[in-house]
Amino acid sequence: MLGRWTPLSHPDIAEVTVDDVLRALADPTRRRIVRLLVSEGDRACGTFGLPMAASTLSHHFRTLREAGLIRQWDEGRRRMNTLRLAELDARFPNLVTTILAAG
Repeated sequence: MLGRWTPLSHPDIAEVTVDDVLRALADPTRRRIVRLLVSEGDRACGTFGLPMAASTLSHHFRTLREAGLIRQWDEGRRRMNTLRLAELDARFPNLVTTILAAG
């Protein structure tokens, strides 16, 4: 039995493309999630205060993870999220910050 959570995979930062980042951040909800992670740090999935179904939020978190923007891990019964900003800035200097500032 795998337990409560499905094992997560994260792309190596060398595999992340500009197109991946741009596609993920094209959505206003995902930009809002990333802004909250920038301003407030690591957070559990259920603590973002976004007015939508859990399945919709799950889709947004998965999109951000698969695009290489966030890293997720499980702490007990909570799924935590952190922004991979330092890794992204090393690969694409200021790209995420510029996108967030623009819209």
